[in-house]
Amino acid sequence: MTAVFRVGLGRLAAGRASSLLQVQANALPAAFLQKCNISGRTMRGGPRVPKVKPYPYKKKKYTVFNAFFDKTSPRFDENSKVICVEGPLAAGKTKFAEELAEELDMQYYPAVDLDQIFINPYGFDMRKLDHQLPPSCRSYDVKNFCLDPNHDLAAQFQIRMYMLRFSQYIDALQHVFSTGQGVVLERSPFSDFVFMEAMFRQGYLSRGARSVYNEIRQNTIGELLKPHLVIYLDLPLESVKKNIKTRNVDYEVQSKVFSDAYLRDLEQLYKQQYLKDIGGHAELLIYDWTAGGETEVVVEDIERINFEQYEMDPHSKKLRDWRFPLESEWCEARIKYCHEKPDLMNYFNVPRFDVPELLRNADDSKVFRDVWYSVSVPLSIPRFKLTRRTFQAPGMKYRPGYNADVGDSGLLTKTKIGVNEAI
Repeated sequence: MTAVFRVGLGRLAAGRASSLLQVQANALPAAFLQKCNISGRTMRGGPRVPKVKPYPYKKKKYTVFNAFFDKTSPRFDENSKVICVEGPLAAGKTKFAEELAEELDMQYYPAVDLDQIFINPYGFDMRKLDHQLPPSCRSYDVKNFCLDPNHDLAAQFQIRMYMLRFSQYIDALQHVFSTGQGVVLERSPFSDFVFMEAMFRQGYLSRGARSVYNEIRQNTIGELLKPHLVIYLDLPLESVKKNIKTRNVDYEVQSKVFSDAYLRDLEQLYKQQYLKDIGGHAELLIYDWTAGGETEVVVEDIERINFEQYEMDPHSKKLRDWRFPLESEWCEARIKYCHEKPDLMNYFNVPRFDVPELLRNADDSKVFRDVWYSVSVPLSIPRFKLTRRTFQAPGMKYRPGYNADVGDSGLLTKTKIGVNEAI
């Protein structure tokens, strides 16, 4: 009887263990799918076929309620990855990243610029109003930085570049979680500090501005999932300078910024800090791109990467951000990036009042608001000092989609503002 009891207990324990393993396996489909190797269009034999219909995340919110009916991991396949393309200036990153995204059937995200701030949704360039603004409120973009890097607005410029890269990276995560399609980004918020440090070393940023940037970065960068793969296109200094002259962008050729010292600082910061750090969290491929290269060769190298090896070791830092053992955790991450992006962007509000170049006085702010959003114009009515508000920039009176003066229609039936709009 004792022997029978032991055998029965052993079978019961084995049965329970088997059931537990089955439950865990059913709860971990995303983790298993994340192990698969990336495959190119040639290996697949055709374009990517979505496993589940993409979720319209740009038009429809994704909340806890939606998570009950629309799961996240079923959309994932072997190409549901985040790839970042990095490298020095004029390395050919744009052409390569576009070709890579096309071959891997991923969504391409180009490098950000301040046009996303200075050109409104209706195509009007707000920089045309600069002549009406005080110096502290005028536009300052990459062209201005190249020609006048010692300007007080250089610090604000670099913080805005980091903000735009942060926002774009959230958009990329939204896309991966909502569609299952991978993404290829040209630069990322994780490497942005390289430019800030190079600017500081060359005296373009004050120590206070550097401190504010680092505080903002510390508040925000930990909210993002690190990429699966980083590809660095390497060029020697002389090739970088040659390529800058070859592409012949006037403000780059005439720039006071791209000195040997600045370009060396960028290279050193990339290789000794950024690549060293990100290599502990993501797969890293580095190529000598002096004479260019073939995207097909890079794709073959990517296809050889075994992402499964990092899933086997739960203590490995690599791809740790992407290990969600339960479906509910995948849905929580998706809610965070698709529904709570405004909250994440609020982390940029660092109350620092000890850096003059990052402050704007009340009078200048009043002028800025009047010029950008409205201007008070006296009415020609005798005996009454009345004013009316007119708008110099089309589409700046109300939110995008609600400005009848630029052709927006259906205003009486619209009840929602845009969802997941880019900055």
